[in-house]
This record gives sequence, C-alpha cells and structure tokens, in this order.
Amino acid sequence: MKLTSYWLDTSRPFSSGAAGPVEGTCDVAVIGGGLTGSSAALALAKKGARVVLLEAETVGGAASGRNGGMCNNGFAQDYATLSERLGREAANTLYRAFDAGVDTVERLVREEGIDCSFARVGKIKLAAKPEHYDKLARSQELLAADVDPDTAMVSRADLRSEIGSQRYHGGLVYRKSAGMHVGRFVRGLAEAAARRGVAIHERTPMTSLKAASGGGHLVGTPKGTVRARQVLLASGTSQTGPLGWVRRRIVPVGAFLIVTEPLPAAVLDRLTPRRRMATDTKNLVNYFRTTPDDRLLFGGRARFAVSNPASDEKSGAILRAALHDVFPELAQARIDYCWGGMVDMTRDRLPRAGERDGVYYSMGYSGHGTQMSTLMGTIMAEVMDGRAELNPWGDFAWPAIPGHLGPPWFLPLVGAYYRLKDRFQ
Repeated sequence: MKLTSYWLDTSRPFSSGAAGPVEGTCDVAVIGGGLTGSSAALALAKKGARVVLLEAETVGGAASGRNGGMCNNGFAQDYATLSERLGREAANTLYRAFDAGVDTVERLVREEGIDCSFARVGKIKLAAKPEHYDKLARSQELLAADVDPDTAMVSRADLRSEIGSQRYHGGLVYRKSAGMHVGRFVRGLAEAAARRGVAIHERTPMTSLKAASGGGHLVGTPKGTVRARQVLLASGTSQTGPLGWVRRRIVPVGAFLIVTEPLPAAVLDRLTPRRRMATDTKNLVNYFRTTPDDRLLFGGRARFAVSNPASDEKSGAILRAALHDVFPELAQARIDYCWGGMVDMTRDRLPRAGERDGVYYSMGYSGHGTQMSTLMGTIMAEVMDGRAELNPWGDFAWPAIPGHLGPPWFLPLVGAYYRLKDRFQ
C-alpha cells in the first residue's frame, strides 16, 4: 500500500518550471500552484499579463492533487436550510456558481486539450438514515422548481440501479456533476499557463510580502524578490509565509482516502452501475467513486486530525472498515493507496474571495474546491482587471474564528461533536 496520492502517482509531474532566480517585475504574482493559482495564472496570461507563480512545494501537490477528483455541482450543505438562511435568490445565485464551476472545468479541458478523463456521470447524495431521505426530498423539490431541474430522487426500493449496497435509504441525483483525474487536470492547467509565458517557480515559498514604495508589492522568496503590481493569494491551508490573517479564518481539516486494486468490470457494474460520484449525508461524510482505471476510491473525514503518514495510515484503517460496511463484497479487495490532504474549511463552509489591503485572495472551498477553485481562478483574473461585480463571494464578511490563533487545537472537540450529531440526528 502506497501512502501517497493516487492522482499524483498516476499523472506526469509538472515539467515546465522556471529556472533561475525570482527577480524583476511582473503584473501579477500568484501565490500557490494548485487549481486556483494555475487557473488564475492561465486566465491572466490569456489577458496579456506578465505573471509569476510561486509554489512552496510542487504544482498540485497539496489539496488540489489530494482530493476525490469529484467535480460536483450543488452545495455541501442542505439546499433548503441554506436557502432559508441566505434567502432563495442569494442561494440560487451561489448554486449557479457551482454549476458554472463544472462548466468551466469542462471548457478548460476542451480548450487546453487536457487528458484527464473528464466525464459528466452525475453525483448521488445518499441518505444515511431514513429521515435524511425526507430532507433530501424537500431540497430536491425546491431545486427542481427554481434552479436545477436536472435533479431527481431515487427511492430505497430503486436504489439498486445506482449502488450495490444495502447501507443507504435512497438518494438525490445531480446530473450535472462530473468526475475526472484531478492530478492530470491540475498539472495540465499549469502546463497550459507555462505555454503562455507564466513563470512557475516550484519549491519557492513566499517568505515576505510588503507594500512597495511607489505602488505594488514586494514578494520575497528564498530565491529572490519580485515586484508585482498585484498579488493573488491562492494558498489554501498553507502554513508557509506571512499568512496569519488567512490562517485565523481557515481551519485545516484532514480528509483521507483509500483506493483499491483494479476491480473487474462485473464487480463495478454491481457496485456502481452508473459510475456516479457518490457522497452521503453524514457530518463525518464518506464518499466514493470509480477511477479511470477501474479502482474504487473511498474517502471521508475518518478522523478530525491533520494529515501526515502516521495519521493517514490510522485513517486508512477506519476507511477500510467503512468501505466494507458499505460494500461487503470488497472485504478481500487489496488497498493499493492511502493518503490524506488538508481541506481549507471556513466557519460556514462557504468560500471566500476578495481584496484586503491591496492583496487579492480566493480560498476556503470547504471540500468542494475542484470546480469552485477552477471557477474562482478564472473569475479573480477578471476581478483584478476591475470587474469586482463578478465575484459571487464579494459581499461575504470573513471574521476571524474565535480562539483560532495557530494550530487547530480544537479539531478533536469538533470531531466528537459531529460524531454525536451523526449518532443522534
């Protein structure tokens, strides 16, 4: 079993990095080489900007290459509940932004010729308890009437057509959702940006950021300093560099995944006959899908802990037990990959994007970043060009999380709270 991301292990590493020191001037310095940073750099370069992208480690090596590869529309939260809190009009505007995110991924795959097995197979949200089905049905009725007619309920009696498991009580299908090989996608985006002249520096963390006399910003790195007219923070949960303001507003939560050995087509036809992306309604969520080479990926918030090799292996054992609970048929299947990644969670589980003290930012995707990060990278290129009205998150305040000043000491308490909710709700 490899303690590494399946997506990164089965995609070609980024190979078009810039050589030499970081120096001179540029129009935009992008901090972070994941999906937000790579899509923003590509969009900015297409607009004629001179762009320098600084990545602390490797392109796609953090959250962008360590997730489930699901490109899903719809909210993580219950639509009916969120629309009551935000209002139907606001909720529908944000819902359409997630739709636009999937469309943006599909467009970039086509335009840039990225071989990443993108496919609109749809998503099913599975009711973990009987009462959860009624909640899903209420949301689907509102969605179909107002914002997404490409949804449908599947009763428990009909669930066999979607999933070969007795564990769930029906589900809600989102037909616009898609899956892809996210490692090939994020690295393909970065290669496309490099072809258009973006200078991408891997293993080059930002170590200082300050206003420059006469305007712009001085961005310091171990390889030198660049003067940028604008800066975009696409740094997610990064613990490197002067990002204290961001860190007080984002909770890095571990998400853990396992991937089986390749499975016979007949087995997958029984377990996931439509090959949909699948997630359940638990707070400590589980999700699963097939991979392009016929494995089953199974992930979730197995533990509220940070990701490291020891933590990943502990979480992998929990996920293996959950996999066997959902699909007893796979009790003897070999597990080939086990890894973790850090999700940039906000307090309300909604993204944040905007500008502060002349520095732009987009992050906090809270587990739905594959499509939203790609969309927001392209949108932030427009926002930085004077079109702030295009930012769907521009009116959202982003206060600091009380008591959150450094490492997330409270994660075990949060995990215990959600375990209780899953048990009694």
